[in-house]
Amino acid sequence: MAMLAGVGMRCQTASSAMDALGILENDPVDAVIADLNMPGITGLGLLVELRRLYPHLVFLMATGADDVRLGVEAMREGADDYLIKPLQLETLMASLQRAFHNKNLEREVENYRQNLEKMVNERTALLQNALNQVEQTYADTVDALGAAIDLRDEQTAGHSRRVCLYSIKLLKAMSGSFLKMKSLAIGAILHDIGKLGTPDAILLKPGPLTAEERVIMQRHVEIGYDLVKRIPFLAEAAEIILMHHERWNGSGYPHGLKGPQIPLGSRIFAVADSVDAITSDRPYRSALSFEHARNEIERQSGTLFDPQVASMFLGFPSESWQLIREQSSTTQISEVLAGISTEQHATSFEFVPLLPDGSSVRRE
Repeated sequence: MAMLAGVGMRCQTASSAMDALGILENDPVDAVIADLNMPGITGLGLLVELRRLYPHLVFLMATGADDVRLGVEAMREGADDYLIKPLQLETLMASLQRAFHNKNLEREVENYRQNLEKMVNERTALLQNALNQVEQTYADTVDALGAAIDLRDEQTAGHSRRVCLYSIKLLKAMSGSFLKMKSLAIGAILHDIGKLGTPDAILLKPGPLTAEERVIMQRHVEIGYDLVKRIPFLAEAAEIILMHHERWNGSGYPHGLKGPQIPLGSRIFAVADSVDAITSDRPYRSALSFEHARNEIERQSGTLFDPQVASMFLGFPSESWQLIREQSSTTQISEVLAGISTEQHATSFEFVPLLPDGSSVRRE
């Protein structure tokens, strides 16, 4: 090391790898030049340990003429360069300069990556906040539309909210995805939006409808579908609106679909809708009990209702459905939709930033 001391570098000499580790513990240095063959821990062993303890330390491996392959192996293990003995000052200085230059570049890349990750995290947080605000706006819009639909027919006030909550409970129990849950919730809230285009004389008629009036009334599913399908954030719920009167045995409308031809969301809604109709006051009768609703769903299972959905409904006690009904008046659908969206977005994603030259700074 006398040649390095001669050009003004402060150097320390260690007789073994253990001595070198002791020196580094008490007096950190910028570079280590190690012989490949040392007593005890070899140069390769020292290299592995130093890369673990001091990843940014410059490490040069010195080898004999017959040890070139081992020198290459040392490079693979993380050495910055290898030198053939006897060492020459010019070669040694050039190797050190290259190694220090490369280490500086590595530090710059690491700083760039950290700063970029920080910036990306900040921008991601801003984007997430913006998305949350958009989701909240959508949810408030759906809530307001549902309230407007209920106002049209005072006899069914709160109906949309209740069938939405019943439907979500059933789909959750059937392990539905967050996306399907959101679509079902919106579809349930807006299922009767087409009735806004139904004449009051038919919609609010206290007695039974004539055949012609029934045809006009049934058109509300297609009117609602046509209204909603053109609105991007509501389009996924459009099929619920169109098919919520389809029945398991094909007796429903508008297309007379049977069994699995009917989307699951519509099959779930059919049960929820019927339960609320049975347990709510109607112009021609007072509300019936949830036990009565259970009996009706069980009786029509496999006829009007999907047996699997009916079974899921019957698996919950009447008290749980009664509780949802009682709490529905104070439950904001915007909060329900926001909760579904929050769960849906609670997934991580990997962002791999790029350096100015286009290469990545991915960490394995």
